Amino acid sequence: MKIWVNGGLRVADDARVSVLDHGLTVGDGIFETVRTADGRPFALTRHLDRLTRSALGLGLPAPDLDEVRRACDAVIEANPAALGRLRITYTGGISPLGSDRGTAGPGLVVALGEAGRRPDTTAVITVPWTRNERGALTGLKTTSYAENVVALARAHEQGASEALFANTVGRLCEGTGSNVFVVLDGQLHTPPVASGCLAGITRALAVEWTGAQETDLPFDVLDRAEEIFLTSTLRDIQAVHRVDGRELPGGPGPVTAKAMRVFGERAADDLDP
Repeated sequence: MKIWVNGGLRVADDARVSVLDHGLTVGDGIFETVRTADGRPFALTRHLDRLTRSALGLGLPAPDLDEVRRACDAVIEANPAALGRLRITYTGGISPLGSDRGTAGPGLVVALGEAGRRPDTTAVITVPWTRNERGALTGLKTTSYAENVVALARAHEQGASEALFANTVGRLCEGTGSNVFVVLDGQLHTPPVASGCLAGITRALAVEWTGAQETDLPFDVLDRAEEIFLTSTLRDIQAVHRVDGRELPGGPGPVTAKAMRVFGERAADDLDP
């Protein structure tokens, strides 16, 4: 594997960042995950736009997107993969031990690993922890991901692939690395970004292409939704067949199946929508 580290490609064993990098010491960084298929990234422009928004929201300098694109091209070319996970990480760079940033400038790492195709349906759980819809990091895709690690580990312990959060006022929010959609009376809904969820790239395309409504939803909507599905870069659209102990009808329901079909067709027609 070859990885782009701060200006050039390095073999994996020589791909190093400083132990004083602020992304390591205090989680002062942002990232994007981009799906690649046969060496072609999907929706890269949207991901880079969000990378910039996250950087500015965190108070980091805006990334040089020309450099980021060069790094992505180099890494994709150096690591052929039928289906890949392209990871772009942008950090506060070498800094003092503590919350203050240094003056060395930001760091950029781009890596690509192979990914497997997700199954059409999955199980999820709910967790007692909440998303803070009013926090300083709300809506930013930061490397401060430890609470997601904890929640996802609990999901795996219970035979699920994802954990779903409410926000601090008991409204449906998101998963550890996904957005959630529900079907009520045949209509498709997803929480608004005001709920505290990340403005997912796949979420935005699914709303645009399916006509889903952004709706403030109670957390217990999961107990009565006719269908539920998740969206994310590597899931695309994935049906949910179990939430905690509640079994939903087997296989993607009709609304979900249509959304999956529409998303697949539109994504195949335009790799950078």
